[in-house]
Amino acid sequence: MRYGGDNRGRLLLIGLIVTALFLITLDLRGVSVINGVRNTTQSALSPFQKAGSWVISPFRNFFSDVTHLGRTRNQIEKLTAENERLRLALQNRKNADIELEQLKGVLDLAGKAEYKVVSAKVISQGSSTSFTSTITIDAGRTSGIRPNMTVISGFGLVGVVKTVYSGSALVELASDPSFKVGARIAGTQQIGILSGQGSRKALLQLLDNTTAVKVGDVILARGSSNGRPFVPGVPIGEVTAVDNSASAVTQTAEVKFYVNFSTIGVVSVVVRAPEIDPRDALVPPKPVPTPLPTVTITATPSPTASAQE
Repeated sequence: MRYGGDNRGRLLLIGLIVTALFLITLDLRGVSVINGVRNTTQSALSPFQKAGSWVISPFRNFFSDVTHLGRTRNQIEKLTAENERLRLALQNRKNADIELEQLKGVLDLAGKAEYKVVSAKVISQGSSTSFTSTITIDAGRTSGIRPNMTVISGFGLVGVVKTVYSGSALVELASDPSFKVGARIAGTQQIGILSGQGSRKALLQLLDNTTAVKVGDVILARGSSNGRPFVPGVPIGEVTAVDNSASAVTQTAEVKFYVNFSTIGVVSVVVRAPEIDPRDALVPPKPVPTPLPTVTITATPSPTASAQE
């Protein structure tokens, strides 16, 4: 039994060797038996490979989308931050341009009147315990500013310094209801008292009831002794309405301030009055009206009239 089994093993081994040699011989002679078997196997397995790829593909796409989503979110956050930075830079540039324009205007006004001034930025606006309409500026005692000094902008009178600190000062605006300033009508010697009304409108009470005041008249600061609290010649506003009641003891007029108190960002404090009163030198020029376009109409005879002639 043992020898019979050995013989069968030897025969099987010999058969495998002969088969292998046969296949190698065929392959060397150009007969692609092995490739054919390989291709047949690949064709048989292809449907299973496609099915496996179809099953795995959604998971592969899911993880790919998650990765791209994270990258896209980071890019969106970076772009949003960059957009906000550019927006702030543009806003700061606009604010700087506005402040520069206001500074130029106030220096032109001060130079024309020969006021010695200290310019400052408005750092807050609101009310205080004593006044309802105030601003705080970023210049104070160390800059030579003292209480009861006139504050101006490029358009005219802003107010008067009330409280001074080392590096800042509190300014009462001319719109405050407790504000009063001696005023006069430009081009005349008629004087009166102008009072704030809590808005951009003020009330002018003329001391002479016979004074002729009319809409459009320019009102200037009359000036105080030694230029404090008010220097002379500062533009205040323009008359917009007049009360001509015969029974009134004094004539009154409504005045609109030249200064828009809600938009001022740069002011100047007059630390020294001019030696000579500028009088009407600071009166704002009247705007030149835009002429209406001229339309020329030429009469053209009708064809019927021409034929009859």
